Amino acid sequence: MTFLMSISTLTSLFIIFSNHPMTMGMTLLIQVVCVSLLTGLLSNNFWFSYILFIVMIGGLLVLFIYMTSIASNEKFKFSKMLLFFMASLLFIMMLMSSLMDNIIIEYMNLFNYPEMQINLNKYINYPYNIITIMMIIYLLITLIAVVKISKIKNGPLRHMN
Repeated sequence: MTFLMSISTLTSLFIIFSNHPMTMGMTLLIQVVCVSLLTGLLSNNFWFSYILFIVMIGGLLVLFIYMTSIASNEKFKFSKMLLFFMASLLFIMMLMSSLMDNIIIEYMNLFNYPEMQINLNKYINYPYNIITIMMIIYLLITLIAVVKISKIKNGPLRHMN
C-alpha cells in the first residue's frame, strides 16, 4: 500500500515535468492503475475500481487516437536530468517509508475494522439501484446517438489532406 502511494505521488510529480503527449498518457495510465488498486484495497470489493479502470482506459484510448491523428511524427525527447531527479525522489520516498514503518503499520491496522471500510454496495441495493439503472439507460441511449451521428459512409470526422 505504501509502495502504491509512493508511485502515485511520483507519477503526479512526473506529469508536471513531462512535455510529450506520450509520456503524459503513460504517466496517466500508471496513475489510473495505482488509484484503482488503492480504491480496491480500501473498499470491501474491487468492482468500483474495475469500473473506474475501464472508464479511464476508454478515455485514454480516445486521447491516444486524438494524439496520433494530430501529432503523429513528434520526436520523443528524454531528459537525463529528469530521470536523475525522479530516481533520487523515489529513493528518498523509499527511505522515508522504511524509517516510518511502525507508523504506517499502525495506520494500516485502522482499515481492518469493518466500520472504517468504504461501503459501496448501497448503489446496487433496492432504493438506490434506480439511479444506477437510469445511468445505464442514459449511457446506452447516448451510445446509440453517437453511433447514428457518425456513420461509416460519411468517413472520418477529421479529413486528411
